Amino acid sequence: MAHTVNSIVINASYEKVFDLSNDISRWKEFFKEYTESEVTEKKDNKIVFKLTHQNGNSWKSYRLLFKDDKFAYASRVEPMFPFEYMKIIWLYREVEGVIEMTWIQDFKMDKGAKFTDEKVEEIINNHSKENLKRFKEIIEKEANA
Repeated sequence: MAHTVNSIVINASYEKVFDLSNDISRWKEFFKEYTESEVTEKKDNKIVFKLTHQNGNSWKSYRLLFKDDKFAYASRVEPMFPFEYMKIIWLYREVEGVIEMTWIQDFKMDKGAKFTDEKVEEIINNHSKENLKRFKEIIEKEANA
């Protein structure tokens, strides 16, 4: 099993950070590696969506939003490959007037996958750091507009 934890501090209100970071229709702007981000179903606090990676691969996931409790939970649904499973939690913590956003990912690579758990941990950590900076830049720019 692999595990990653990455955080960034964003100088904006909790409402703004939570709402913008969970606007899946904008994820192709927030994540440099996604070319498409499409919500396919929304009911109560559950969002089902499809992401397309720049390499052309697409998959469906769901996300549960717990705004009052300051977190979101997500899981990849189909296709699972190259993972056996992929679970994600985003935590939001108010710290002295700013918001610390933390991404936690737990996953296991499929035995037939090209990369090992350790290699994908490294890749996810690198991408998460870059993407968190993009989230910060975009959200802070909109919060100060």
